[in-house]
Amino acid sequence: MDAFYSSLRRGTAWMQSSSMMDAKTRADVACLLAAHNQAWGAGTETLAQLERLADGARAVVTGQQVGLFGGPLLTLLKAATAIRRAEDASRAGSPHVPIFWLASEDHDLAEVDHAVFPDGISAAKKTLGSDDGLRTLRLATSHARALPVGNIPLGADMAPLLEELQSLLGSGPAYDLLAACYRPEATYAEAFGRLLLRVFARHGLIVMDASSRPFHALARPVLRTAITQAAPLREALLERSRTLEAAGYHVQVRVAESSSLLFLLDETTGARVALHLHSGEDWKAGGRAYSTAALLDILEATPERFSPNALLRPLMQDALLPTSAYIGGPAEIAYFAQSQVLYERILGRVTPILPRLSATLIEPEIAHLLERYGVEWVDVLDELRADTGAVSLAQWLAARAMPVEGKHRLALTGEALDRELTALTAWMESVDADLGRSAQTAASKMRYQMNRMRRLAANFERERAPSLRRHAAQLRQHLHPTGHLQERVLAAAWFLQRDPEALASLLVQSAEGACDRHHAIRL
Repeated sequence: MDAFYSSLRRGTAWMQSSSMMDAKTRADVACLLAAHNQAWGAGTETLAQLERLADGARAVVTGQQVGLFGGPLLTLLKAATAIRRAEDASRAGSPHVPIFWLASEDHDLAEVDHAVFPDGISAAKKTLGSDDGLRTLRLATSHARALPVGNIPLGADMAPLLEELQSLLGSGPAYDLLAACYRPEATYAEAFGRLLLRVFARHGLIVMDASSRPFHALARPVLRTAITQAAPLREALLERSRTLEAAGYHVQVRVAESSSLLFLLDETTGARVALHLHSGEDWKAGGRAYSTAALLDILEATPERFSPNALLRPLMQDALLPTSAYIGGPAEIAYFAQSQVLYERILGRVTPILPRLSATLIEPEIAHLLERYGVEWVDVLDELRADTGAVSLAQWLAARAMPVEGKHRLALTGEALDRELTALTAWMESVDADLGRSAQTAASKMRYQMNRMRRLAANFERERAPSLRRHAAQLRQHLHPTGHLQERVLAAAWFLQRDPEALASLLVQSAEGACDRHHAIRL
């Protein structure tokens, strides 16, 4: 994979990465960032970071779609990693600031209009609130799905949704914070940005919504190249796709013969529609035809009507920012295997990409269950990956919860049986090969019956202790909900309910060092 990831850095070399950003663009970007960070309630540390950016500091950047209530937990993990890398570089003598790019131009509302929470498994409530023990809060909206999500107002339906959120989190700092950010009159981007600014206020996180005309005007060179060089850029991507697939890798973005790197916002409806280049200078978007000259005229007059696709977006970002490194998850790192050819042709450099912190947060209640059954969190994850059913996990827990005498007798019997069968079948094989094969078959049946005795004992224990099913379901919904890592499913808001500031500091601290494996963080 090295050929596809010359930009994947795990050491400290990224701190010395150079940026081609000119002084005027830096000043303009810093001014625009200061305006909307201040408007969204940025604290003193963020304002200080903005001054450092204006004075020449470089940036560690990450980003995410602007999801309801902060999106999934991985939002916080990305922000914490960017902050930690920027702090590390600054301590090493290379001034850096952390910037969170809001993917507000994305138009897939269905991906961001909901948040998933654990629902009601506790000592007080003995039953699951739903089939999988999760509750999804979804914001109803009348807006078309093709609109850029960031500018969509949350609307009047936010009020009853906040009431439902309060029933899950209870009253306290986390609910107050979310209610203050996710007001009905706020947009998705504003609410999301306000939340990140508040949660990471002590660490000076800067948020960036680049969907406005001024930012797009500054990004004109990249957008213009995507128009005027559409055919050769597409060919480079097609060739990279073929190379990746020939090497046995999955292509994240399918590139067709008519693909381009841009969407165009309809001037009447605001809908985001893909631009296709059919031949020569013949472009089409949403059933309308455009010439290259016509698109360049639109770019000059209203550059905000052009929206980059997933492969071009990081290049637009790095044309606007003095980026030393981008913090990405597994999917984004995979995108960079394709984007690399665009970086080389458009910017003449490739931004280093660093993996984000990947972690399962273990709440005190879950830690208590792990200790009660004498199991490690990673063993529970392994068991759930093997079979996501709570009944299977309950049986696995039951085997660990049965009386010591029972476990001891089963272990002794199983070990003795296996030892004697191994010796016996070896002797029979030495006497005659056919006899040995028959002995192996018979021994296999005996081992099966021994395992059946283990299952019978575990099943009895499971039926005798109904709490086992509840505890298994609780572990499943918190550690591996819907068969996925917690960070990709559970809402960031769920983990803020104890102390948002303390959680932010814990995550930043936990992002120390290389983030090349999955961690457990105890709350």
